[in-house]
Amino acid sequence: MKSTIRDLTLAPLGQSKIDWVAPRMQVLNMIRKEFEEQQPFAGKKVVICLHLEAKTAYLAHVVRAGGAEVTVVASNPLSTQDDVVAALVQQGIEAHAWHNATEEEFKQHLQLALDTEPDFIIDDGGDLVSTIHTTRPELLNKVKGGAEETTTGVLRLHSMARDGVLKFPMIAVNDAQCKYLFDNRYGTGQSVWDGIMRTTNLVVAGKTAVVAGYGWCGKGVALRAKGLGARVIICEINPIKANEALMDGFEVMPMSDAAKSGDFFITVTGNTDIINKEHFVLMKSGAILCNAGHFDVEVNVAQLKELAISVRQARTNITEYTLPDGQLLYLLAEGRLVNLAAGDGHPAEVMDMTFALQALSLQYVALNYDKLSTEVYQVNTEIDEKVAMLKLQSLGLSIDTLTKEQVGYLASWSSEEKS
Repeated sequence: MKSTIRDLTLAPLGQSKIDWVAPRMQVLNMIRKEFEEQQPFAGKKVVICLHLEAKTAYLAHVVRAGGAEVTVVASNPLSTQDDVVAALVQQGIEAHAWHNATEEEFKQHLQLALDTEPDFIIDDGGDLVSTIHTTRPELLNKVKGGAEETTTGVLRLHSMARDGVLKFPMIAVNDAQCKYLFDNRYGTGQSVWDGIMRTTNLVVAGKTAVVAGYGWCGKGVALRAKGLGARVIICEINPIKANEALMDGFEVMPMSDAAKSGDFFITVTGNTDIINKEHFVLMKSGAILCNAGHFDVEVNVAQLKELAISVRQARTNITEYTLPDGQLLYLLAEGRLVNLAAGDGHPAEVMDMTFALQALSLQYVALNYDKLSTEVYQVNTEIDEKVAMLKLQSLGLSIDTLTKEQVGYLASWSSEEKS
């Protein structure tokens, strides 16, 4: 095993981060015990392509506890924490990643991870799947399947499936209820504002936050902004979601109108070119822009650079752009995921549920790949409900169950039986 990392001497600091989150991920701890007994990945190789921070590191340990030979690689160059990666390597897990990797280095790291010829994969954003299909066709018969973490990646998978090019089954973990109801909403909501506030050290109360996109992530960001005392404006293209935002108590308007009054701009759409030059010129001086979507394409940074007459680093993870009329615009984390590039990502207790879904979905693929076709699958309902029950169990909580009579009542269609 030969890893590609920056500095192995950082391992003790990274291990302390892993040690902090491990006892706070109780669902994963229960699954780890099952994996240790059942060994669902015995003799198999797994490549995990996720944001390389402490929670991901613990997931890697859990998968390895199930008998897998695990390799990790970054899904985003700015979210990689070199100390955590070093700790993984010191514990015998192969890694190919370092913080702030160039585009060329990022792609090389993906290739090095794939050189291990994995049987199963966990992906985040679809880069691993795309790389296998476009540059490593010899692995298409080797990879038996995997699981995808995020909205952007699931969209890419569905596109590949529609075009008939997807060559192995993938589980859409992002679409599980225990993922989007908690990770996307509460995780993103908290971690985005954590990243913004620790980076800027500015007050949120009394200011205007413009949130582009009112999916589950956008809902979380908007809810936390409201809780922090901000006036919140939602920009949407979906009339149903726009009505939902309105009834949730938020203002709704096009970005061209919102651009004039926003203090904070957060894009959470999964699409490209959400904020561009037509919006930059309308913004007031001091406006702060950031992105919480997977790829750094939602804020058009190239157009912002073209408009600017000067660019400077104002503070760590804050780039200041001076426009011709003198207004100053501030971009956080180069337009990459602000909660991970400028923070530690979602809270451990939330990622506990998501990574439990990842671990159990990977197990499902490992046990059933010979019965699965090359398509995108939803997370098995039993897996979703198991994670939810384990979470309640970890909190010392229990819930009611239906009696036989209640089950029969719900299953009945006859009006006489209902009477």
